Amino acid sequence: MNTSEAAYQQRLVEIARETPWFMEALVAVRQLALPEWCIGAGAVRNLVWDSLHGKSSPSQLADVDVAYFDATNTSPGRDQELQGRLQALDPRFPWEVTNQAGVHLWFEKYFGHAVEPLSSLEEAVASWPEFATAVGLTLGPDNAPRVIAPHGLEDLFAIVVRRNPARVSVETYRQRIAQKRYRERWPQVTVVPC
Repeated sequence: MNTSEAAYQQRLVEIARETPWFMEALVAVRQLALPEWCIGAGAVRNLVWDSLHGKSSPSQLADVDVAYFDATNTSPGRDQELQGRLQALDPRFPWEVTNQAGVHLWFEKYFGHAVEPLSSLEEAVASWPEFATAVGLTLGPDNAPRVIAPHGLEDLFAIVVRRNPARVSVETYRQRIAQKRYRERWPQVTVVPC
């Protein structure tokens, strides 16, 4: 890891620690005792971009994405059960729980093309739609957040939206840009067109 990446990771951990709602969400998910897990995607993006924009209150979240990896149980009912447990633990958050080991079972139905099974949580995070959102945070027993950022954190801290071609088509990326309204929400954002 180069020096700037280490500095980005340190800053991300500081932002997470300084943000009560995010730490409370991490603590709630840790209570599920999942083998490999993180809160990632838009929740982390919003956390950082709100901080970099000096926002005093958090941006509206469509959901708090909880990703975990458990190849021993890929039933959709498991995700719903875990989501219900999180809702009971902390109903403030719009939880969305997804076992990344089972994404290949439903991906084609929702996105129009088949994908290969993933082999780990890190590989899953590496496949998320934009490099700035291909980031997750987990929480160890020592209450220290740990960063999962297979593509690094440069786009996240540069406030850049760039398509990750691993699984996202140009069409889906363009739809996401229109839907997410990045420039309206964070004026400093740079969107890299396709």
